[in-house]
Amino acid sequence: MHEDWTDEALMCAYRDGDPQAFEVLFGRHRAALYRYLLRQSSAGIAEELSQDCWMKVIGARTHYEVSAKFTTWLYRIAHNRLIDHFRSKDHAALASYDDGAVLEAVLLAVPDAPAREPRAQLENTRLAARLAAALEALPASQREAFLLQYEGELSVEEIANATGVGRETAKSRLRYALSSLRQALQDDKP
Repeated sequence: MHEDWTDEALMCAYRDGDPQAFEVLFGRHRAALYRYLLRQSSAGIAEELSQDCWMKVIGARTHYEVSAKFTTWLYRIAHNRLIDHFRSKDHAALASYDDGAVLEAVLLAVPDAPAREPRAQLENTRLAARLAAALEALPASQREAFLLQYEGELSVEEIANATGVGRETAKSRLRYALSSLRQALQDDKP
């Protein structure tokens, strides 16, 4: 029944006391939110921050009003949690690629090769590794803009709202990120 509802309608239904609406929202966005956080931190931090984000959604349900797309609101929460986390840990950047989890997350985004084609699987693994390295090399603000569009499926305006910057700044960050990623993947071709 709830599967056809918009995210905003689901959140309003949850606000009004329908716990199944939250289950649908959580199911729709859990994996993408986690990947967004994972690609900017380690697996443990991403898990902790993801749980924090969902707890904030639960805590805000009683006063939720539709003022933007649900995903814009959700990723704004995630963006703020990332900043708070790294500020409290005194990190200068939003990235920590020390546990191989990013490569695993990027591999999930690369199309699967048929099991009968080991050469294609090897190429996909290499492509994922190049993409993970290219993502790591991006400045944090560009990486975040790219991930918000790729994982969160946010528009430029929604990225600007989620990160608290102007539309042109978000557009510029996204453009530079895409250009850098494209260049890095072309430069690294075997």
